[in-house]
Amino acid sequence: MARRTDPDRKPELLAAIVEHLREHPLSGVTFRTLADALGVGPFTLVYHFGTRNELIIEIIRAVTARQQRVIEAELAVEPSLDSHIAAIRNSWLGFLVPTTRALLRLEFEAALMEVTDPTLRAGGRDVHARWVEWGTQALERLGVETAEARIEARILVDQLYGFQIDLVVTRDDAGATAAFDRALDAYRDRVAALIAVPAA
Repeated sequence: MARRTDPDRKPELLAAIVEHLREHPLSGVTFRTLADALGVGPFTLVYHFGTRNELIIEIIRAVTARQQRVIEAELAVEPSLDSHIAAIRNSWLGFLVPTTRALLRLEFEAALMEVTDPTLRAGGRDVHARWVEWGTQALERLGVETAEARIEARILVDQLYGFQIDLVVTRDDAGATAAFDRALDAYRDRVAALIAVPAA
């Protein structure tokens, strides 16, 4: 008789793996190192995740899934420039939390691993595109023309990535936040000007 699997076991293992990786590089993941860290046998991980690549893909998906939840939350509220700016600012405040910052490092590492390893197709590289699409939709809902909305969204996302890397690398919360605040003020002014321009 076949052994019945515990449907909760794999999500529990994955959550523990992500927690472990807050302090360890994704590139160094092996079944042996994870098994030792989690106090399980390597076969347990092989049983639930298959190959190392499949395990890495599951990790990347778990790490990047939170991004979609943030996107959906903002697009669910009534559109206004104030609420849009508040959502961006709240996201930044979240990045200042040490546990979230550790996930940022994982997200960057995951995306870069996908760039250099064509067998890893887990959506890490797609996160940037999803954020640009979110920004475009948010601005379109405010009345900004699509082409302008896409440009402004990309400027915003690229700046945010830069500030996030600043946080991860320098750990200078005050300096990175001061730069973020100035960039966000300039973004708000540009968007306000675009909203004020009547449609052609």
